[in-house]
Amino acid sequence: MKKFLLPLTAVALATGLTLAEEKADPAKADVKVTITGNDLMKYDKTEIEAKAGQTVAITLKNIGALPKEAMGHNVVILKPGTDIIKFAIGGIANKAGGYLPTDASLAAQIIANTKILGPKEEETIVFKAGAAGDYPYLCTFPGHFGVMKGVIKVK
Repeated sequence: MKKFLLPLTAVALATGLTLAEEKADPAKADVKVTITGNDLMKYDKTEIEAKAGQTVAITLKNIGALPKEAMGHNVVILKPGTDIIKFAIGGIANKAGGYLPTDASLAAQIIANTKILGPKEEETIVFKAGAAGDYPYLCTFPGHFGVMKGVIKVK
């Protein structure tokens, strides 16, 4: 996430969600959610609720056993209205960049993201919910976005 921090801050501010300080304490978040991803390409949660202005901490845990190269998972939170198919396809060739799109207009849809996680790995992202809306999230590992997706409903 570090290489996207400055551009994402500008994008997030323009879209209603804002990234918290890079060293934000997830324990102090208003909404704390843990999502697991497994070897069956499933998130255990497909809907998260938050109120505008709340700080949200999402921890992704890969509970699978298959190697990262075969079954890695991430979680990418996108702006409302993002075409997730176009977004996911735009990152398929970018293995080194966590399968995130390199096209600037697609990358601008990202609010926050974890890196690709292997088995038994976890990562937490923290951001502030802004304007009401439905913010989709998905796994960008090739082929996963069709079933590994959900929505953050900000009220």
